[in-house]
Amino acid sequence: MDKIKIAVLCSGGGTNFQAIVNAQEAGLIPHGEIVLVVTDSKTAHVLERAARHGIETAVFDRAEYPREAREKAIFDRLGESGTELVVLAGFMTVLSPRFVKAYENRMINIHPALLPSFGGLGMYGLHVHEAALARGVKVTGATVHYVTEACDGGPIIAQRAVEVREGDTPETLQKRVMREAEWVILPEAVETVCLKLFNERRKAE
Repeated sequence: MDKIKIAVLCSGGGTNFQAIVNAQEAGLIPHGEIVLVVTDSKTAHVLERAARHGIETAVFDRAEYPREAREKAIFDRLGESGTELVVLAGFMTVLSPRFVKAYENRMINIHPALLPSFGGLGMYGLHVHEAALARGVKVTGATVHYVTEACDGGPIIAQRAVEVREGDTPETLQKRVMREAEWVILPEAVETVCLKLFNERRKAE
């Protein structure tokens, strides 16, 4: 039976995309395969990463597409590719409830904190780590969750804790959370969801 087709949506460097690709090439995602990378920035480094691995890409730049047109173009491209699982890996376009509903239980997101802490609107990138340090927490981490209409509010699939060290800056904390949490749990969660979808598809056949 064919593997679950995965599309990764990313706006920037693509380090989480790279973690998934590495896991896939190591045989750690036996039930899924990345078939498409979508970005909303034509200068995103993830495009170079995808090219190195021979993975198809689609670019719908924020400066060239109004939001609704951009979302429709992304939705149509996912449909053309046969995408069954959407992975948001640092994607800066907020998707509409209609889009989210279309991929209900088939779209996941990685967030650089232990949700429900430091989540919601405006909590992305370094802002999350700045907030964690300002609060004085001793432990932070990362969360993979299903995407719902509630920003960062969907059911949690996986979490991993990371120590906050004395003298940490938002930048040093961000790097540690990536290395010790994000790059570990995202590929694991991708396989978990792919296996679930794979079994559901097999039962339906």
